[in-house]
Amino acid sequence: MVRGNSYGKGNDMKKIIFLSFFFINIYYAKSFSTNELYEKIDLFGEVIEKIQKDYVDDVNQSKMMESAINGVLQSLDPYSAYMSPELFKEMQTDTRGEFGGLGIEIGMESGVVKVISPIDDTPAEKAGIKAGDYIVKIGETQVQGKSLMEAVKLMRGPVGTSIDLTIRRKGVKKPLEFEITRRIIEIKSVDSEILGKKKNLGYIRIKSFNENSDKQILEIIKKYEKNKKIEGYILDLRNNPGGLLTQAINITDFFLDEGEIVSTKGRKTSETRKFFARKGDEVEGKPIIVLINNGSASASEIFAGALKDHKRAIILGENSYGKGSVQSIIPLRNGGGMRLTISKYYLPSGDSISEVGVTPDIVVEEIESNFKISTDNDNQLNYALKLFNS
Repeated sequence: MVRGNSYGKGNDMKKIIFLSFFFINIYYAKSFSTNELYEKIDLFGEVIEKIQKDYVDDVNQSKMMESAINGVLQSLDPYSAYMSPELFKEMQTDTRGEFGGLGIEIGMESGVVKVISPIDDTPAEKAGIKAGDYIVKIGETQVQGKSLMEAVKLMRGPVGTSIDLTIRRKGVKKPLEFEITRRIIEIKSVDSEILGKKKNLGYIRIKSFNENSDKQILEIIKKYEKNKKIEGYILDLRNNPGGLLTQAINITDFFLDEGEIVSTKGRKTSETRKFFARKGDEVEGKPIIVLINNGSASASEIFAGALKDHKRAIILGENSYGKGSVQSIIPLRNGGGMRLTISKYYLPSGDSISEVGVTPDIVVEEIESNFKISTDNDNQLNYALKLFNS
């Protein structure tokens, strides 16, 4: 017998809670010790009842239950979240060109929105937003307590309109304020140039791992390899928030002759896989330096971690972000959806990227975060050039 029916028949909310936990009990009964689940059901019902009776203001019960659902998901990790039907529909239709963005990849940390990385040549990057910044206020709205998807919704809006962001930054005592104008975010994922004074070096800046990034990079490599004077490569992944797993695998494969690239592990057999390099190194063993920073996340970390583990490249810069998980968007019966972590990435060494990231072989803290090719005050790029020319 499931306990909890003592809440009465006159309250629809209590019936919903009772039925919800009844089905949770059926599914998860084997995972809990005797009476533990029932005690939690009673406690949750008691909290709802106290809120209804004693809270200072009237409460929207529907929104309260959605917040409870989102709280469950956000307690799992910074990337799982609930989307209401309205928000889920907006997320599916935001490619029409009617809405603009700021150009930042964000996550959650301890209930606060954290910038994973500003994307190159976007309003956020040009305004001075940095990886690791905490967004505490969007316009006049405090972000604390908001879900990740709610924060995304607040930052979206008509192209050409502006939004004020209040930022907390490590090492800066006072909050920073930025006014940023929204625009359509179009990402050119790859830039390149030949650098170096004593040696000709192929510099490739990978801004994200999009659908055609591998084709762009392979085209650049083939063009450079025709020039027999190219003696090495600098691959710049700073502030690259990641992208498609398939692209990370394909691009990493260009620089390896054999061996494991990455593995994924999940509860389902279909989510547990290993990916290996195919025979053939497109740059024929030429030396490589990979630049990373705290804004290098996900697919960037797979790339840098695999080349590091195989001792194929020197990793230079700062520790990467530490986003080593895969999320799936799952539609729900109410028309909403949920973003749920379904597997984690593991490097060839067996190490997890999650919350750890990739540690560089040579630590060089960035002084200038404007990653334009040949920027005179880019100390990390200059350090890489000196290594090649020494």
